[in-house]
Amino acid sequence: MTTKKIHYTEAATTPSSEIEKRISAVQQKLRASEMEALFIVQRADLFYFSGTAQNGYLYIPAEGKPLLMVKKYLPRAEEESSIEQIIGLDSMKDIPKRIADFYGKVPAVIGFEFDVMPVNDFNFFKGILNVEKYRDGSPLIHAVRMIKSDWEIGQIEKATELSAKTFTYIKKELRPGLSEIEFAGMYESYSRTLGHQAMLRARGYLAEIYNWHILSGESGGMVGLLDAPASGQGTAPSFPVGGGRRKMKKNEPIMIDIGFSWNGYHVDETRMFALGKMPAKALSACEASIEIHNSIIEMAAPGVKIGDLFKHGIERAEALGCREQYLGPEGYKVTFVGHGIGVELVEPPFLARNREERLQPGMVFSLEPKLVFKNEFSAGIESMFTVTETGSRMLSKVPVKVFIKK
Repeated sequence: MTTKKIHYTEAATTPSSEIEKRISAVQQKLRASEMEALFIVQRADLFYFSGTAQNGYLYIPAEGKPLLMVKKYLPRAEEESSIEQIIGLDSMKDIPKRIADFYGKVPAVIGFEFDVMPVNDFNFFKGILNVEKYRDGSPLIHAVRMIKSDWEIGQIEKATELSAKTFTYIKKELRPGLSEIEFAGMYESYSRTLGHQAMLRARGYLAEIYNWHILSGESGGMVGLLDAPASGQGTAPSFPVGGGRRKMKKNEPIMIDIGFSWNGYHVDETRMFALGKMPAKALSACEASIEIHNSIIEMAAPGVKIGDLFKHGIERAEALGCREQYLGPEGYKVTFVGHGIGVELVEPPFLARNREERLQPGMVFSLEPKLVFKNEFSAGIESMFTVTETGSRMLSKVPVKVFIKK
């Protein structure tokens, strides 16, 4: 009698060659450090290095094969992951014994994801592992993850194709009288029919990432953040979400910023819309943001300092007469114009002020030059691009334009 194999997911699995390259890359960095192993707990890192996001722990030694220890659910983890050594784990307290069983001993120096691991979790693992030194292994993880392979870029491009279809739906269905949050629900529902996985992963424990951000008219001018009554009866609810109860109107700027995820990989894009016509001041601001956007992408190439891209954006804003509003009003300006993106919505490197890192082929960014006119409106654009061997390439499929629906 044969037993039919259960398939737990319809999403594409991560090729074994990808997992092998990632493990090899981080092991090379481990050998150049004092750390003898990495202990992976955080879900996005676990997915990246093992191919599964089941409840488990991944031990990566500086030399040798990694060990994936799974609490739940072992059969699905075995189907999704190409890691050779996968075992079930009855109790987390068994982890030291399992490591010793496979490697002869628990190493003296282990790296943890200090940038995200809760103190209580660290204290627990510190208590059961009882090693000599604990180090921050997150910089090694980020260094490997920030360079995307051709396969990863393919996953992101697939997501941009589906995101573009969502923007087409948005243009078709956008109409006056719908509240921001109501319309957000409409296009999020549509995006799910395309395969959007709905969950957007963010590394920071204070980050709450929504699939939608709609800022229409004055709600884009920070009035919802600065001046809305605490009762939530103003342009935004009392608890911040990606859209408020304000009803969208004709002849006003509407900024729509959406996140889309496909097979664990993220897309983050923004386009400007208007119903009827776009006010002249807002249209000029939209065109300025597009000019800055295009200029930064044109400048991006291997070897260019990240900080120089940020500086270039400020110079272009100055030349276009919108420096005061660029990246936020005075006193509230952000110090970055874009961010890395992959298995998390926001990840290193950041297109930020005074950053000395240089662009490398395989880096993927979400670029978002935006302008905020306090108590009036916001204008901007956000697109995905990757650094190539000779320059850069747009990954976003949504046209770089302002969408006006008559």
